[in-house]
Amino acid sequence: MGGGKRFAVLLCAEDSDYVKKRYGGYYGVFVEMLAEEGETWDVFRVANSEFPDDDEIGDFDGFVITGSCNDAHGNDVWICRLISLLNKLDSLKKKVLGICFGHQILSRALGGKTGRAVSGWDIGVTTIHLSSSSSKLFSSLKLPTTLSVIECHRDEVRELPPKAEVIAWSEKTGVEMFRHGDHMMGIQGHPEYTKDILLHLIDRLMQRSFIADSYADELKAKLGKVEPDKDAWKKLCTSFLKGRL
Repeated sequence: MGGGKRFAVLLCAEDSDYVKKRYGGYYGVFVEMLAEEGETWDVFRVANSEFPDDDEIGDFDGFVITGSCNDAHGNDVWICRLISLLNKLDSLKKKVLGICFGHQILSRALGGKTGRAVSGWDIGVTTIHLSSSSSKLFSSLKLPTTLSVIECHRDEVRELPPKAEVIAWSEKTGVEMFRHGDHMMGIQGHPEYTKDILLHLIDRLMQRSFIADSYADELKAKLGKVEPDKDAWKKLCTSFLKGRL
């Protein structure tokens, strides 16, 4: 049972028609992974300048920051407002889970540095390695030391915030996960994604000439052979967000 807790999704992306039709938007994708009985879930479309009021922030038990097509190192007005909100949430010790762009912007808000990934795009199912300290952190969950997760990014956390700790890495990305205190955590991958969402994204990236047709075909062929550890990620994300670690 959720015990009447209240959470909010800070939506940093425009919903594609496909995700809208299939899942009710990215908000629906996150609710499907994270929501439990008895909880209330709200959405703030922060990329459209829709933010919670200062006086309602305290009513929420936790927040999830989504992925985005924008750069976390950009200075759009809404990105600057989001950084300000994240600093408030940090001072209130609210639970915050950042995903992909959310992971990067959380790091930036806390004093870290983000930018284009040195190794270029990472698209597909990536194996990440949990650090020995995270094995202790997640010990009650009995997770394996490596987990597969869907990734789709060309930016990364280059330098951690001063008080943060790396809790997972991969061959391509040095900071796959980090935590700041017991209340803030970033994940570079997309634990909420399904393979059909990623296939749809690959097509969109190809149509917009972000990636070459040949690379898109290669990615799709590889995708058929591997599965993300969705159940393990669901357990990890819900346990962190709801203070069950």
